[in-house]
Amino acid sequence: MGLAQALGEGIQVTVIGLIIVFAVLVVIMLFMMAMKWVFYKKPADDAADNKPAAASRPASAQVKETAADDMDEEELVAVLTAAVAACMNTSTYNLKVKSFRRIENTSPSWNKAGLRDVIDSRF
Repeated sequence: MGLAQALGEGIQVTVIGLIIVFAVLVVIMLFMMAMKWVFYKKPADDAADNKPAAASRPASAQVKETAADDMDEEELVAVLTAAVAACMNTSTYNLKVKSFRRIENTSPSWNKAGLRDVIDSRF
């Protein structure tokens, strides 16, 4: 067997191996995407349910609720600023929270339990 023939067979084996590996990776990716569609459900949209209830309230109740929401938001910004300052070991005067948004926690319960264990083990 000559050098050229050995190199040709080596390249063939390499290409076939790469094709097999990437084909298996694509199959695994598709399987995981299918699992995501099966096991993770989107939360129900509660905003549509809340609109008629808010419309049926008197105007004064809506104004009081808006004022309470604004106060809660200010308190939330204060708590967030204090938490960040505590984590960074700095003063709150050096920090300014420009914006925040709530994210929905869609993690499975075993993931939440593991995270709680890690957090508890640090203290």
